[in-house]
Amino acid sequence: MAQKKYDKEYLKLLAKQFPSATAAATEIINLKAILSLPKGTEHFLADIHGEDEAFRHVLQNASGSIRRKVDEIFGTSVRQEEKRELCTLIYYPNEIMDIIRKRESNIEDWYMVILNQLVQVCRKVGEKYTRSKVRKALPSKYSYIIQELLHEDATNTHKTMYYQSIFNTIIQTGKAEDFIAAICKTIKRLVIDKLHIVGDIYDRGPGAHHIMDTLDGYHNWDMQWGNHDMVWMGAACGNAASMANVMRISLRYANLNTIEEGYGINLLPLARFAMKVYADDPCTVFMPKLATADRVYDEGSVYLLAQMHKAISIIQFKLEYQIIKRHPEYKMEGRNLLHLIDKEAGTITLPSGKTYPLLDKNFPTMDPKDPYTLTAEEQEVVDRLMECFRRSEKLQHHIGLMYKYGSMFLATNDNLLYHASVPLNEDRSFKEVEIEGKRYAGKALYEKIDSLVREAHVGRKRKAPKSKTQSAIDFMWYLWCGPDSPLFDKDAMTTLERYFIEDKETHKENKGYYFVYRKEEEMCIRILQEFGLAGPDCHIINGHVPVKAIKGELPIQANGRMMLIDGGFSHAYQKSTGIAGYTLIYNSHGLHLVQHEPFSSTQEAIENMDDIQSSTVVKTSSSHRILVADTDNGKILQSEVDALQALLEAYKYGKI
Repeated sequence: MAQKKYDKEYLKLLAKQFPSATAAATEIINLKAILSLPKGTEHFLADIHGEDEAFRHVLQNASGSIRRKVDEIFGTSVRQEEKRELCTLIYYPNEIMDIIRKRESNIEDWYMVILNQLVQVCRKVGEKYTRSKVRKALPSKYSYIIQELLHEDATNTHKTMYYQSIFNTIIQTGKAEDFIAAICKTIKRLVIDKLHIVGDIYDRGPGAHHIMDTLDGYHNWDMQWGNHDMVWMGAACGNAASMANVMRISLRYANLNTIEEGYGINLLPLARFAMKVYADDPCTVFMPKLATADRVYDEGSVYLLAQMHKAISIIQFKLEYQIIKRHPEYKMEGRNLLHLIDKEAGTITLPSGKTYPLLDKNFPTMDPKDPYTLTAEEQEVVDRLMECFRRSEKLQHHIGLMYKYGSMFLATNDNLLYHASVPLNEDRSFKEVEIEGKRYAGKALYEKIDSLVREAHVGRKRKAPKSKTQSAIDFMWYLWCGPDSPLFDKDAMTTLERYFIEDKETHKENKGYYFVYRKEEEMCIRILQEFGLAGPDCHIINGHVPVKAIKGELPIQANGRMMLIDGGFSHAYQKSTGIAGYTLIYNSHGLHLVQHEPFSSTQEAIENMDDIQSSTVVKTSSSHRILVADTDNGKILQSEVDALQALLEAYKYGKI
């Protein structure tokens, strides 16, 4: 390869940072050493859907990575029960120490054993990093002590007393438990170098806000937006139709924790309106789905949720009409169905020409002559709710994090990450989608959408042309349910039909061609090449559509090119998937696709010292140990080495 030529002015600037040949050579030695280290471990999750306890546990155990490290270190020298206790201690140090303190008659002996074991685990998980990187990961108050322990050889008899003296002093000063918690945190920090969330943090489960709080404090993460994230982002940016969808889904699943407790959204205006307008309405088809036994509602509360559910659903259909009317290019006129309802006959005639009886025939807020106009009371409810979404500091902070760390797609270390699809035509070509009068396909489509989503967030805060910002905000709703949205990619979202028509034929949502052709290796290779990735070790990582393992569906397709990691994290999907999700680990040895069984609760995991039952369903080993030099960051570091080599040469010949 021809050596790159560097401009003299550039080398002069570089010389300010490295003012001598010795300084440049030292940095070259340092960077080359880093390039020869094993790559850090990447952790991939998708479709968490508000299941914060399961999410935190998978994060704590790094999809079984910590358990594997413990087995690797201690093998049969430590009993299985003790290894299980050690792992649970690493996951939940404070809670487990409360249990141990009550159980152990000689707690100091236990401290000594555990400290020795934890240092061994910490040394193992930190061995692939430079001392500098490990030092930066350490808690400041114990940084020096942990460094001494990690880089001390306990088998060296000359240093044994020194090593044990550190432990004795930690115990005698009453800092053992605090130190144990600190080193457990360090282990979890070092075992995963980067976390990738491939979409859909929100909806279904009760704790999306807790998940965002956890991510807010996580050391290194990114995300690719999913359709359920996008509907929340749209609501926070001022899209009323997106807000109505957020409210409807929350009420449908009787999941108001995130809405009320997490973000402080005031539901009283909607509740009062619903109780008044639907006072004598049984709202049978709007009864919430009570999925888990721990969400206990009395009969009156369930009925109120049903009334609110119906109220916001009708409001949603009216608000969506307004967006569709503003944007004929969306070609979604067929989703406006309220005017097809015959209130007197209690029927609806769909665009297909077929007439169906309605499961619910009471529409007190709908004028047959003007079915899409909000009543004054409905408009007031919308205005009050939108004000709450705009003024919720925590919601706006969390959405800000999604903009800061999120994107439509990410190509990293030979993996292409996006949530759902790349729209395709029947002939397998990339489908063109019209946006703002221009047509985009493939990677260009993703890049345009990314810029529009950011325009919606930034434009509402500055004095931008209102029409441009409003168009971007409207498009966020399209991304939630539009037929050519890469986050949805179905011909329709049949929400109204599912509520009001019994015939399931009307409920069908036909997926785009992507979901047919993604099983083909050649198609996946073309998509990877479109996004700038080529080679036998490149993969696409998707979520969005749950893999129904119970029916024999496989998470690996296209001869290993496609990896689907939505296996049902959410309780709402587990009946159809038969499992509780997939996660992916990519370390220096290769890829590990891990299948998880349902997680009971954090409390049970602590009390019984039980882990999520997980198993590696696919293990793709690399032909060689993957080094930092093989990664995207490695390429950047190598370019720095090349520049420093040129600087060193300039010093040698007196050019600088």
